[in-house]
Amino acid sequence: MTVKAAEASGPTLTYSKMRGMVTILIAFMKQRRMGLNDFIQKIATNSYACKHPEVQSILKISQPQEPELMNANPSPPPSPSQQINLGPSSNPHAKPSDFHFLKVIGKGSFGKVLLARHKAEEQFYAVKVLQKKAILKKKEEKHIMSERNVLLKNVKHPFLVGLHFSFQTADKLYFVLDYINGGELFYHLQRERCFLEPRARFYAAEIASALGYLHSLNIVYRDLKPENILLDSQGHIVLTDFGLCKENIEHNGTTSTFCGTPEYLAPEVLHKQPYDRTVDWWCLGAVLYEMLYGLPPFYSRNTAEMYDNILNKPLQLKPNITNSARHLLEGLLQKDRTKRLGAKEDFMEVKNHIFFSPINWDDLINKKITPPFNPNVSGPSDLRHFDPEFTDEPVPNSIGQSPDSILITASVKEAAEAFLGFSYAPPVDSFL
Repeated sequence: MTVKAAEASGPTLTYSKMRGMVTILIAFMKQRRMGLNDFIQKIATNSYACKHPEVQSILKISQPQEPELMNANPSPPPSPSQQINLGPSSNPHAKPSDFHFLKVIGKGSFGKVLLARHKAEEQFYAVKVLQKKAILKKKEEKHIMSERNVLLKNVKHPFLVGLHFSFQTADKLYFVLDYINGGELFYHLQRERCFLEPRARFYAAEIASALGYLHSLNIVYRDLKPENILLDSQGHIVLTDFGLCKENIEHNGTTSTFCGTPEYLAPEVLHKQPYDRTVDWWCLGAVLYEMLYGLPPFYSRNTAEMYDNILNKPLQLKPNITNSARHLLEGLLQKDRTKRLGAKEDFMEVKNHIFFSPINWDDLINKKITPPFNPNVSGPSDLRHFDPEFTDEPVPNSIGQSPDSILITASVKEAAEAFLGFSYAPPVDSFL
């Protein structure tokens, strides 16, 4: 069937074209409405603004109505002080009941990471479920929101974990991420003790590429360690866990927050001095050292002694590595950050080091280099590279529950404001 335009000289519209245009328009309006709802809710949480009669009038008009309920007896809208602002996440593209939560595959300070299958898509995801109460108790909400912001920027890089969408309930936050089941680099390093130089070079190159991309976005990663480096099903690197990332650090910009993991802390961080993106190149040096030798540089079971080693002990390299590896480690693990490899031209300096001369960087970024190790996973349900400490744990019933109603308390309101705008849905063209 063809629908003619009103004017004879105008173009013709086929049914399929019209349907496509309607789909685009509906998706566009959904996105706009989500943004408008978010704006209205922001006004609603401002007690001063809410007292203004014009604002009260707008808020009443803006209450969403379901078409089939328009003729029913409407209940009075909740007062602005009673509304819980979840940003656009109460609209949407995802909720806990959309998923079958199958296995616990990781744990952290604020919650768990679970293997989940989307009921409609039958797609497997890693879903990171965080407890708002625990985050607020430790005052870590800024780090969580930073993690969400960084995840949104990762879509264009093959060695950074991707965020599909995020949503929240009154008590939990949900990150729906790429499911990566080749195991942590830490897991493989523990089993094999150390790697041969070609394998270590391959991993270091993919990690450096990911760090260079983050730096190009003015993001400092700050928490590089084998536990945050995953292998995908083919054996390529995937960086994950962006909770300690620092945004808006431009070239030569610094920050001074004391954070990271003890074994991999750079001297300037321990000194509580301002530091810059070269902190990530120190961490790359520490991880490369561990891949080649089996332990981090300056390691001691006594944390105070290890800190003293990082600050004062000269780097000692055993003779079982090549001169180019030795030279790279000396450059990356330079205690003076202004003299460290990467201090002048960032990733380009690291990329051009002789240690990486066997690497074709274009092939690397396009995943045309065959990884030196294949995890040999049979499919999404193959959990052999996950620690049984996690996978043997029962999935909590509360993980997949989304309470229809919840008692409005001060803590719930606080959580709503702290995670305003957390939710993310893919852009309009992803729905077409």
